[in-house]
Parts: sequence; structure tokens; C-alpha cells
Amino acid sequence: MPGSDELDDASADHELFEAELVAQDQDAARVTVADIDDGRAHSLVNDLVDDDVVTPIPDERVLVHEPSDEAFDLILQLAVFHRGWTAARDTDEGGK
Repeated sequence: MPGSDELDDASADHELFEAELVAQDQDAARVTVADIDDGRAHSLVNDLVDDDVVTPIPDERVLVHEPSDEAFDLILQLAVFHRGWTAARDTDEGGK
């Protein structure tokens, strides 16, 4: 039967399957930060202030993220930054 080897060759299927698994792993490793609304951001930042991770500087109207020494004037920006910063640190520690 001519051409039956072409039908039996599954190497391309294996490569596609492997690429899909890698993409799924990458998706699982990514941190979702877009789901932070104002209420969650305020709650997170309040917890960070209580834990001395964030220091408010009222005179300058900024919040300083102590571990990174970054300053933010918006609570939502700080919350998104902290989630990404934490995820990056978790990834770095997991890779060691």
C-alpha cells in the first residue's frame, strides 16, 4: 500500500503534543495579576503594611515596598507589583 508509512509516522504528532504540554506548563507558571480589583488591592496592601513589608510615607503620599525599595503612589500598582515580585521570587527559589 503506497503512502502507508506517511500515515503511520506519528513524529509530528509527538512534537505537537510536546509543544502543547510545554505551553500548558508555562501558562501554569504565570501569575495572574489582572484579577486584582480595588478591594483586593486595598486588603493586600493593608496586610503588607501590618506585616511591615510596605511603609506608607504620608508626607510624600507614597507607599514603599521595603524588600524591593520601590515606591508607589497607587495602591493597585503596588498590589500588582507585589504579586509579580512574590511570584518571581517563588520561581527563583523553586529553580534552585
